[in-house]
Amino acid sequence: MLAGIGGLTLAGALAACGGNTGRGGAGGDVRAWFHQYGEQGASAALARYASQFPGGGVRVDSFPGDFDQKISSALVSGDGPDVFEFGNGPTIDMIAAGQVADLTDLLGDARSDFTPALLDRMTYKGRVYGIPQVTDMQLLVYRKSMLDQAGVVPPRTLDELVSAARALNRGTVKGLFLGNNGGADVLGGVLLWSSGHDYLTADRRPGFVDEEVAAGLRTMRALFTSGDLLLGAPQDWSDPGAFIAGQTAMQWTGLWSLPAIRAALGDDFGVKPFPAIGPNGGTSVPFGAYGAAVNAHGDVERAKKFVQWLWVQRTDLQLDWAQSYGLHVPARRSLVPQATKLATGLYNEAADLVNTVGHPQTPLLWTPRSSTTYRDALDRVIRSGADPMTELRAVATVVEKELERFPN
Repeated sequence: MLAGIGGLTLAGALAACGGNTGRGGAGGDVRAWFHQYGEQGASAALARYASQFPGGGVRVDSFPGDFDQKISSALVSGDGPDVFEFGNGPTIDMIAAGQVADLTDLLGDARSDFTPALLDRMTYKGRVYGIPQVTDMQLLVYRKSMLDQAGVVPPRTLDELVSAARALNRGTVKGLFLGNNGGADVLGGVLLWSSGHDYLTADRRPGFVDEEVAAGLRTMRALFTSGDLLLGAPQDWSDPGAFIAGQTAMQWTGLWSLPAIRAALGDDFGVKPFPAIGPNGGTSVPFGAYGAAVNAHGDVERAKKFVQWLWVQRTDLQLDWAQSYGLHVPARRSLVPQATKLATGLYNEAADLVNTVGHPQTPLLWTPRSSTTYRDALDRVIRSGADPMTELRAVATVVEKELERFPN
């Protein structure tokens, strides 16, 4: 979810470090890998949590760059960590290949306390393979003063978003920032949901080959070529730097960015979901969670104990993780009322979008190959002007073949 900088490696609770080979098991630490979080203090917090683990011997490493690819390659090579986080839990390919351990027994009575949509996304054939760490969501932020000066109301439809971006474009201040790829790599879900469609239908068929989706993509292409988008920003969409610096009047970003925006701009901003597309659409936001997984070929027992201790038993640390480093919604429903930062005002309004117009980021059977194919197709449409229906049909062919690998 977040782009990171630097190459910080953190070690926590390095018990039994003499003769440590870097692998878990006898004489070595349990290795826990995380992507490099952008929020200040996040990486240090993970190391601090590990240092408190009663069993000791947990080494925490944080990595910038393409973390998903790093994990996937490490699992295949046999040099993977014992514990790792993965966006929305491990992939269906990891599960089917036996690369991740069954974590069902870690939940106990707490299973019903986790947000159902998050836990369902990490569950296959009734077995749980990931423990949700926190709920994240994406949303549109806008600068109230800039919209007021331009006589623009917060957009409710995609056409209004395009018009608002044009009215707010002041040359040095662009109207809208959707990421440096014009939204091609981040808006795949909302372009479907906001037009009344989805990745897959209830009977497990591609749900996106439709003219309403294609029309939305044509609008996105026109927006990309309009000159009203901010492109080439120093940080990408997940970082609020461009919005805070006044380089754009509106930006697609995440709930985690709101504390930094408020610290810089006070109350001069508002939040909205992605606008509706076409007559059958509605507003939408994606939500998901990094899920803690255990390498089935690592130090499984010690790794499972650490995951259970941190993400099931230690609700105080889970609440700290949700509120103290950016802003997130706790993955446990019983903790949401205790999340004081979400209780009132704009933060509450933003977090409530999960309940009102939220959609799980992708279904479990949306494989990495399907995801890459779809993202590449959107890139060709939005940035290069390819025909939307031609691209969507080609994606559907790939998705159908992927689904054949996982029969009912």
